[in-house]
Amino acid sequence: MTPRERIEEHLCEQVALSRRSKITPEREQEFYDAVLDQLRECGYEAVTMEGVAARTRCSKSTLYRQWKTKPQFVAAALRANRCVRFAGIDTGSLAGDLRAAARAAATWAGRDTMIVQALSHAVLQDEDLQHALREALVEPEVEAVDGFVRRAVERGEIAAGHPAAEFVTVQLFGVLRARPLVEGKDADEHYLERFVEAVLLPVLGLSEGHGRPAAGKTPAT
Repeated sequence: MTPRERIEEHLCEQVALSRRSKITPEREQEFYDAVLDQLRECGYEAVTMEGVAARTRCSKSTLYRQWKTKPQFVAAALRANRCVRFAGIDTGSLAGDLRAAARAAATWAGRDTMIVQALSHAVLQDEDLQHALREALVEPEVEAVDGFVRRAVERGEIAAGHPAAEFVTVQLFGVLRARPLVEGKDADEHYLERFVEAVLLPVLGLSEGHGRPAAGKTPAT
């Protein structure tokens, strides 16, 4: 690259940064919300810069300046909406934590499942998109559930190295993703609570009533 070309490239970058800075965080979030809504409603293939531009009443060029391609745009939207939905759950027992997680998961399972299904093929084609999906919807909750198990070991509720402990996260997330596919229904609160009582607690050696608060008391979250 010649000195003149380097100068021209630098000037182009400065112009791009200047234009980028004009988008407020609130406006940027509107774009992210719009692209995720399109994902849920229409699937990944139907998501277009034109569609998001129309929904948010902006020009197509504004979106292309900020995000060069659709995969970059979707990945950015996922990362911006990263949320630890099990944050703050600590009831003092593993059974209580799992029950609380089941209730929390029921409130967002449908929306998240739609995104995962919409991206199931696209993530195989784009590594950054795959990483963004994991960062937004998988890793935060995996870390939280692993924390439930770790605290349970520290409290002596289950033995370190319990053979079922490593499968708790997979089982919980598996049922969230599998029920819509197998039965055509979201894993709602009642279903998830029954799953915890019938599957997770017995395999961990915990009784059905273990970890339930005494009458008149509510667990800390």
